[in-house]
Amino acid sequence: MARDGATAAPLLPEAAPTPAPGTPRRNRFAFLCATLASMTTILMGYNLALMSGAQLFMREDLGLSGVQVEVLTGSMNLFMLVSVLTAGWVADAMGRRGTLVLANAFLLGGALAMSLGGSYAALMAARFVTSIGAGFARVVAPVYNAEISPASTRGVLSSLLDMFINVGVLLSYVSNYVFAGLPAHLSWRVMFAAGALPPAFLAAGVLAMPESPRWLVMRGRHGEAHAVLARTSDTPAEADLRLEEIKQAVSFSSAAAQGVWKEMLVRPTKGVRRVLVCVLGLQFFQQASGLDAIVLYCPLVFKHAGMSSNAAVLGATVAVGVVKTCFILVATLLSDRVGRRPLLLASTAGVAAALGAVALTLCVDAASPASCVASVLAFVAAFSVGFGPVVPTYSSEIMPLRLRAQGTSLGTAVNRITCALVTMTFISLADWITMPGCFFLYASVAAAACAFVYVQLPETSGRSLEDMDVLFSK
Repeated sequence: MARDGATAAPLLPEAAPTPAPGTPRRNRFAFLCATLASMTTILMGYNLALMSGAQLFMREDLGLSGVQVEVLTGSMNLFMLVSVLTAGWVADAMGRRGTLVLANAFLLGGALAMSLGGSYAALMAARFVTSIGAGFARVVAPVYNAEISPASTRGVLSSLLDMFINVGVLLSYVSNYVFAGLPAHLSWRVMFAAGALPPAFLAAGVLAMPESPRWLVMRGRHGEAHAVLARTSDTPAEADLRLEEIKQAVSFSSAAAQGVWKEMLVRPTKGVRRVLVCVLGLQFFQQASGLDAIVLYCPLVFKHAGMSSNAAVLGATVAVGVVKTCFILVATLLSDRVGRRPLLLASTAGVAAALGAVALTLCVDAASPASCVASVLAFVAAFSVGFGPVVPTYSSEIMPLRLRAQGTSLGTAVNRITCALVTMTFISLADWITMPGCFFLYASVAAAACAFVYVQLPETSGRSLEDMDVLFSK
């Protein structure tokens, strides 16, 4: 291990420096690191959304009831709490990089177990294994991205996380469509087995990444931290400044007498309390607006709108995945140029309007299935341009360093609990207040989210992570 003042050998080969005007090569290195970390979440999105089409064949093959399918579909969000709530401790003990490797190991094992499951109990156990890996990836990847990125491109690099989650969702929809022609006892198994190979390659890629500079400073490995910062900052001067800011933040953290959880929940300062309100509020509203009701049950929504063919339903679902992924790319380009707050305001307002349109198309008899599909596409576009990718970016960057890993875990736990409530109650809620009623409810939640962003959230674009304490203490 390198000691303070010693420079570790690079974990990824670095070409001889060739300075040129414009964007420094170090930014491309930061992009590579953030991409590898974010790609771990592809399997999270794949396994979450795969059930939307796989359940059709699992019912036929294993004779699962509607209640069993609903619980199996939504249980992953509850199971994730085990790793979500421990991810902060694991990431501080093993490092961000080691935790991501562990996440890929669980995702590999869970995918294989799901493809071989022969009973409902076996499927639930496999779902639990997959959820552990997904929880680690969901918490640690945004923390790593925020800590490796320079302030000038942190929004773009942090937005990669949501982009890759949506790539996983899109791939699951494509998998549903491609393998639907196989016999029922094979189709869903092949869908899950297809997700077993990528984690092995991703784990190897993660091992080639450098460790987070902030974690290295927390461990007293300042030489290694400076080497990483020199390769991921815009200029050498910025690397020196970032290192000094991190040292000061770590020193302040070490001087604090109270524990992390106590500081967050029992005796938070004014600044920490405001940060928690923003993080937990954003994580709640993101899922309470009904995203996963669309992601996991859009085939059911389209059938309610009048589509009868499974091929048409699954084809429309693929279109949802394509639009969702494309607009994530738009958000990635705009996050640092436009700012977090304007994107969140525009996105939440658009989500509220689109959900209202979905509800209207479902309750008006004269409406065609095409109008319902168009409204759903408008919803995923509005969500993906801001509410989806900006929330994890904003939540990770405003957390003080000493609280970041555990604070991100807490925010993600709120996110997953809310998601579980939505996904495990959607069918029952639709039976109670009708499906249009569900979407009118989600639209009202999105409108409340827009008001919350307007009142509570300051702009953070372009600020260093260590400057957030000052911003939120005002």
